[in-house]
Amino acid sequence: MKLQQPLAVLICLTGCLSLLAADADWPRFRGPNGSGIAVGAQPPTTWSDTQNLKWRTELPGPGTSSPIVVGERVFLTCWTGTSAITRQIVCVQRATGKILWAKSIASEATPDRYDGFLTEHGYASHTPVSDGEKVFVYFGRGGAAAFDLEGNQLWHAQLGNDANRKNWGSAASPVLYKNTVIVTASEEAHAVVVLDKATGKEVWKATGSALEYVFNTPVLAGSDTQPELMLALPDELWALNPDNGKLRWFAATGLPGNIAPSVVVGEGVVFAFGGFPQLGAVAYRTGGRGDVGQTHQLWITRNSTYIPTPVLREGRLYVVTDQGFALCLDAKTGEEVFKERLPGASATGRGGKPFYASAVLAGGNVYAVSRRNGTFVIAAKPQFQLVAQNTFVSDPTQFNATPAVSGRQLFLRSDKFLHCVETGIKP
Repeated sequence: MKLQQPLAVLICLTGCLSLLAADADWPRFRGPNGSGIAVGAQPPTTWSDTQNLKWRTELPGPGTSSPIVVGERVFLTCWTGTSAITRQIVCVQRATGKILWAKSIASEATPDRYDGFLTEHGYASHTPVSDGEKVFVYFGRGGAAAFDLEGNQLWHAQLGNDANRKNWGSAASPVLYKNTVIVTASEEAHAVVVLDKATGKEVWKATGSALEYVFNTPVLAGSDTQPELMLALPDELWALNPDNGKLRWFAATGLPGNIAPSVVVGEGVVFAFGGFPQLGAVAYRTGGRGDVGQTHQLWITRNSTYIPTPVLREGRLYVVTDQGFALCLDAKTGEEVFKERLPGASATGRGGKPFYASAVLAGGNVYAVSRRNGTFVIAAKPQFQLVAQNTFVSDPTQFNATPAVSGRQLFLRSDKFLHCVETGIKP
């Protein structure tokens, strides 16, 4: 018996750790570390209006921001109006879908004009972030704000009131680092602004004209002794010191125009995608000082994605591009593993792009949400395999948001509803 007890304890601990991983929070854009991977989660691969739908909640307004999961609560942002803009953060009870509270922040005096490509995503495109005790939001010209989990506003900070020349608005989501909130105020201030979590006061600010057309969320990489805040800009890749905003290293990428996909980081390599009108993808070793463009580049390819961000798994990069292709690249070489047009992924919207949402990975499958043709589930394998295509017939509105994953649940946000699908739900 004495020999068996340690084994029993080990089995119990392993089981508990697996359960904790499966039920982990999804506290920011693309999950805990921005990788888009839900470790241990087992959401359903098939659902509809009558299958595996736990609940559906009508939202106060549309939005492109993703839901986040914090314990037994789900948070997301919405907007209403076109001349007098109201922006809200909404808290939903995870078990039932009931809206627990919705709070507005003071609107800016002169919002971006509601025309052109801005009508494709609106005024709530930045995903909230949480440390488990507070929720932090960014609303572009509407500023940044902090709330406690009960909906009490703790602070509100205006970060800028500029506009990019194309009237596209902004979309990068805030991230947390130590006791700070990192905000890419690309359109509003052409800057990365870091705020104190407790007060909203500015800690540091890094400016650059190229930030005007940055729509991607930064990713933390590097080591404990040399952390790196990775950000893709038109034609450049930056690695900033997140403690003070100083540039650790940079590299020319050859990806021009504007950059929407976030960088992907893994095994000491950073991958950048995007560009306009010439798409591309590049890979660089992390680390170094100054200009590392000639010394750290691993590969470059024209196989890429314009808006959605890929996921990295077992040496392969998976993404469903904005044009509706399931694309898989070898992470070591950049070579194409497969590229398949998804059935029914037709162009939609003024920009003719059927996908805005980024891929997430759970249970060995890639989940890619299209704007109007459902969610495609693709096996994360070197051979293309379409596992399922799932739609809600009762919700024909746009699905622009990247989903959130936790445990057996997947949270899908449209312009009208928040849907919770769960493995094993009976009709």
